[in-house]
Amino acid sequence: MTFNDKIDQFMKDNNIKDLKALAIKADIPYTTLRDFYAKKSADNSRLSTIRKLSKFMNCSLDYLAFENNLEFDTESFDSEDNKIKIPVLGRIPAGVPFEAIEDQYTVDYEFIPKDLIKSGNKYFALILDGDSMEPEYHDKDTVIFRQTNDYESGQDCCIRINGHDATFKRIKKQENGVMIIPLNENNSTGFTSTFYTNEDIEKMPIEILGVVKRVIRNK
Repeated sequence: MTFNDKIDQFMKDNNIKDLKALAIKADIPYTTLRDFYAKKSADNSRLSTIRKLSKFMNCSLDYLAFENNLEFDTESFDSEDNKIKIPVLGRIPAGVPFEAIEDQYTVDYEFIPKDLIKSGNKYFALILDGDSMEPEYHDKDTVIFRQTNDYESGQDCCIRINGHDATFKRIKKQENGVMIIPLNENNSTGFTSTFYTNEDIEKMPIEILGVVKRVIRNK
């Protein structure tokens, strides 16, 4: 869905007759909302404005900011070098969950060989912030994820909690829920595993955004 599709659907579901009415209810200047709608995107907008709109619509910021709810296209960069251009979406904590910085707007790109990724899949990258996933992953590593909502028990995943908090952890399935595990549990900052029940997964929700494909060590 595009930004406009999401706005149109929300207005239809909530009996809001037009953009002006939505702007009044969300306490956003009508001209600002009209400009978003005209360009079919909330790109380059003030974070505070998008935050206000997402709060009124009861949805996450990245839901509004990206089409198809966090789907990112890889694209060919240099056919001679046979590389793929992948968006880097800012920093993700390898410690405790946080409200995603700038809601994961693209801050850079990585260029990786095509033979390292599988054709037909989508990828994104995040820069780690913290040491809770050491020794396998280090602070400031760039981690490339294959975008998927599915995973196998024991995989290392980018996880979204409560619709807006993002973290990077190992996740293990259990019969009555999942355990989200930092690899570095024996350190002075006291990282610990967290268990979420199947009910938590549905209600919070707990969502998998991607699984690790490759790590680029940034010294």
